[in-house]
Amino acid sequence: MPVATLLPFTATPNRKSASPTSFRLTEKFILLLVFSAFITLCFGAIFFLPDSSKLLSGVFFHSSAVETNTRTGPDSSDPGSAGNDERVLAKIKKDHEKALLEAKDTLQKRPDEIKQDILNDKDKVAKESLGQGGNDVNKLPFVEYHRPPGATGHEPEDPEAKDRRAKIKEMMKHAWGSYRRYAWGSNELRPVSKQGHSSNLFGSIKGATIVDALDTLYIMEMFEEFDAATDWIEKNLDFNVNAEVSVFEVNIRFVGGLLSAYYLSGKEVYRRKAVELGEKLLPAFKTPTGIPWALLNLKSGIGRNWPWASGGSSILAEYGTLHLEFMHLSKLSGNPDFAQKVMNIRKVLNRLDKPQGLYPNYLNPNSGQWGQHHVSVGGLGDSFYEYLLKAWLMSDKTDEEGKKMYYDALQAIETNLMRKSSSGLTYIAEWKGGLLEHKMGHLTCFAGGMIALGADGAPGDKTGHQMEQAAEIARTCHESYARTALKLGPEAFRFDGGVEAIATRQNEKYFILRPEVIETYMYMWRFTHDPKYREWGWEAVQALEQHCKVEGGYSGVRDVYASTPNHDDVQQSFYLAETLKHDNNVFHPRVIDHRPGRSDCFVSHIHDSRDGSGNIN
Repeated sequence: MPVATLLPFTATPNRKSASPTSFRLTEKFILLLVFSAFITLCFGAIFFLPDSSKLLSGVFFHSSAVETNTRTGPDSSDPGSAGNDERVLAKIKKDHEKALLEAKDTLQKRPDEIKQDILNDKDKVAKESLGQGGNDVNKLPFVEYHRPPGATGHEPEDPEAKDRRAKIKEMMKHAWGSYRRYAWGSNELRPVSKQGHSSNLFGSIKGATIVDALDTLYIMEMFEEFDAATDWIEKNLDFNVNAEVSVFEVNIRFVGGLLSAYYLSGKEVYRRKAVELGEKLLPAFKTPTGIPWALLNLKSGIGRNWPWASGGSSILAEYGTLHLEFMHLSKLSGNPDFAQKVMNIRKVLNRLDKPQGLYPNYLNPNSGQWGQHHVSVGGLGDSFYEYLLKAWLMSDKTDEEGKKMYYDALQAIETNLMRKSSSGLTYIAEWKGGLLEHKMGHLTCFAGGMIALGADGAPGDKTGHQMEQAAEIARTCHESYARTALKLGPEAFRFDGGVEAIATRQNEKYFILRPEVIETYMYMWRFTHDPKYREWGWEAVQALEQHCKVEGGYSGVRDVYASTPNHDDVQQSFYLAETLKHDNNVFHPRVIDHRPGRSDCFVSHIHDSRDGSGNIN
């Protein structure tokens, strides 16, 4: 075909042959410009009118909604047309209001926050492009592994200490062997009935005792048992469950246990599993403030808080006991989200006014305001303070924010909560809206070890003072054991009504194999080498062996003041993970514990094993 027929306006017109109706070159050019402008106007309207995406879908894809609106326009006799118009107008108004709110929120943010939001959105898009919504845990970045020195191979020179340490290892073998025989793969063991026990804290995740006990098995050089646990984890530990779990409990027992095992052994399966589980916990932080939910469905990513927790608040000890593990997850995965989530918790807390410098146990994740003004260094609050101190130690003492938060909080605790009984026993009371409840929990007894651990970095000349406080708390907690029939400490003890260091309520007389008192003995031996702490630790070992050991393992007891034990039939996972390990370390020449966050000496602190109603499982 001749080019002239394709582009007639480029041909030279033959004026002689032009008819009256034919167009001259200039006229054709003008028409072409008009036509081009018209096309541009039409397409511009399509792309820039409000809700243009829906208009495009109607033009090109014949959206049923567009077709309906076209057929039922203002001239239509359809009686529903007016209603459709109202709905369209209402939607436009709603979208407009939403856009204004989003713009207002953005304008109120600092430039660095806006920049971080943009970076976060880019990271999210990049992760979604992987097709897995996050890091591919099978393609983790290379991390050079260095085996920590001193974890194994050290024996005490003192024959008595050596024999006692051997006895504790024998107890560990009985506890582990019973679990393996009667409850292998279950979360915990019922040692009296010799069957598995599964707490609702872990949803349908299995193997809590296996994961929680890994570092104790390794430190005690029970390598055959450690390898059996590794094999089970490789083949059976599954986090792809449609179940609601406690974010706190799953973090400290599963994530903490896996990280500990990785740092001790260097086995990649532990790093891979820890990162996989960490990724599944991240949706818990999807709240208006970034303060995480207490409970999370691992499949749907939907979270909520305990219904009993002060109007749906999050709990200080729960959202405050994620920092150490999540900082390590960022390091081991290359994913900065873990660290950013827990650092944001600090930002929220630092913006809030603290009553008397204290941190209440309840914080609403929607409003970012405190709930009920209840303060405790025991249940609901305890490990928040521990993690502040250990975050500073873990950072090689560069985390100045964590250091300041810890020492400021400790000063407020000393001023407002520490008291002496009439006979001179130092205790840490609970604070409820300005009124003291003169009760100290077994969980609070960890504070003696914590204060000793932090004394060396205390501001000014307070190192000696804090060591004295630690020693006094250790003595008080020892008295709570010594004043019972079974020589085991109650869940809580009081200093009122003429009693001291004694439980006066029936629901506070139980003992569930908790580690906190022995943990403080361990720290005090480590820092003072006073032999009484070894003796106190050995007293606890003897009481455990005499009153908690049964044919099928070790059980908690319902009343420590009774002459004979009434067993609760649960061998808690933390008995293997902490209680026996701390006692072992009392007789170890150098304290080693490789939970994340240690700085030479770190002890993970596992907390209140309760279900949502507050009942012991």
